[in-house]
Amino acid sequence: MSQDAAGDATSEGDLRNTGMSLRHDREWDYELERIIEEIEEKDAKKVGLQFPEGLKRRGPAVADDLRALAPDDVTFMLSGQPCYGACDLDTFLMRRTDVFVHFGHSPMKNSDKIIYVPLFSNVDPFPMMEEALEELPEDDVGLVTTAQHMNLFDDMKEWLEGEGYDVHTRKGDDRLTHEGQVLGCNYASADIDADQVLYVGGGKFHPLGLAMEHPDKKVVICDPVNNVVTVADTEKFMKQRYGAVHRAMDAEKWGVIFCTKIGQGRWEMAEKIVDENENAYLITMDEVTPDRLRNFDMDAFVNTGCPRITTDDGPQFHKPMLTPGEYEIAVGNKPLDELSFDTFHGTW
Repeated sequence: MSQDAAGDATSEGDLRNTGMSLRHDREWDYELERIIEEIEEKDAKKVGLQFPEGLKRRGPAVADDLRALAPDDVTFMLSGQPCYGACDLDTFLMRRTDVFVHFGHSPMKNSDKIIYVPLFSNVDPFPMMEEALEELPEDDVGLVTTAQHMNLFDDMKEWLEGEGYDVHTRKGDDRLTHEGQVLGCNYASADIDADQVLYVGGGKFHPLGLAMEHPDKKVVICDPVNNVVTVADTEKFMKQRYGAVHRAMDAEKWGVIFCTKIGQGRWEMAEKIVDENENAYLITMDEVTPDRLRNFDMDAFVNTGCPRITTDDGPQFHKPMLTPGEYEIAVGNKPLDELSFDTFHGTW
């Protein structure tokens, strides 16, 4: 973290956290009994366990707890692959196990083999929601949250109604499991009939993306993880993205990244860009990082995988890293004023 970033975190509250890596002590419910029931029902001998980055350190202890409950002939294996969402399954390990347990996210696609354990937050959102009311002057309000706080979504909605609000919620597309749920790549649940939306959760990426996709709405961030209330401001974020597009306008050689993660691949999009640009080269990768791209002699990159790679890590890449929509602007196919947030819709 840079000193500037650290200063921002101190003054505003650290909004960059996702809610999985928290300062608060908490007891997670790993639903061990449900996992054991599935193992016994399927007579499973090999079980894969996948945790998001912030919880990998707890993996061995969970494996020990499951070993104590499972038959002696069951083998538990931990995934060491990076994991940033329900779209990011370790398919190598999954194919080699009878049961595959994915912790920390809600289901994106149903499968008889996969057990999703969401790991709900125990942080009380209501004190910060009360502070957020000052930023919600209208009678109508939309309500959205992340998977970690979905266990309290109905209570949060009821609480807002008790404060006199007409609360608007909806379930987004098939990529979303619950009503009112947002992902870092999908904000369809915020497509509601209200000019103000309350986002309850840790992290600023989700509400920034929401504000980008719905620029007509005021997005109030109620962060019970870091105890801060603020309003999403896309100006700094937009300047960063405009800057990346401008730097790429003179690019001749393009690296077109296709992410091989099961829920992040947009093959047809990547293929179309390469087919239409003789100076574009398809690069397949499972984990897209600045270091991995340094050896490619490209003037700019376009990422068809997770949009967070571009927006979160964009400044760290040695050459401009654009979303597919930004690429269309950089090569002159679209005007600059059509710059928008990159989102995913549907499952894989």
